[in-house]
Amino acid sequence: MARPDKAAAVAELTEQFRSSNAAVLTEYRGLTVAQLKNLRRSLGENAQYAVVKNTLTKIAANEAGITTLDDLFNGPTAVAFVTGDPVESAKGLRDFAKDNPNLVIKGGVLDGKALSADEIKKLADLESREVLLSKLAGALKGKQSQAASVFQALPSKLVRTVDALRAKQDEQGGAE
Repeated sequence: MARPDKAAAVAELTEQFRSSNAAVLTEYRGLTVAQLKNLRRSLGENAQYAVVKNTLTKIAANEAGITTLDDLFNGPTAVAFVTGDPVESAKGLRDFAKDNPNLVIKGGVLDGKALSADEIKKLADLESREVLLSKLAGALKGKQSQAASVFQALPSKLVRTVDALRAKQDEQGGAE
């Protein structure tokens, strides 16, 4: 029979897995409490970093339908549950790991798809969602401007052609 406190912990972790866009597993061996506090700050407001028990977290992940992380639950493990932009949190983890080599990114899951540590680092190299959306909007606006120029050019070219024909006819009519 499971103890009530462990059952509650599993239920809470299961809910965090279900409500998160992404989860990143890390090994934190050798980090001080102060360093972990700085790490939590560097992840931003859209992520929660929790030191977890492997067995309970593995059960919770499986209950949430995530079975791809089972091999990563060994050694001291902490999970960053990301509810907002996963790129921002991945950047926070990557940058913190550069300054603190004791933090090791093991892997994670993004929208139900398993990610290796290298894929998380590639995710961190992406620009933020807002920057990508603004670039897309700029590109679309540029295409609209080009289309408007083309549509404007056609009538003006037609008018110039008609004027040229009229001038030519006037010249021919005046020469006769």
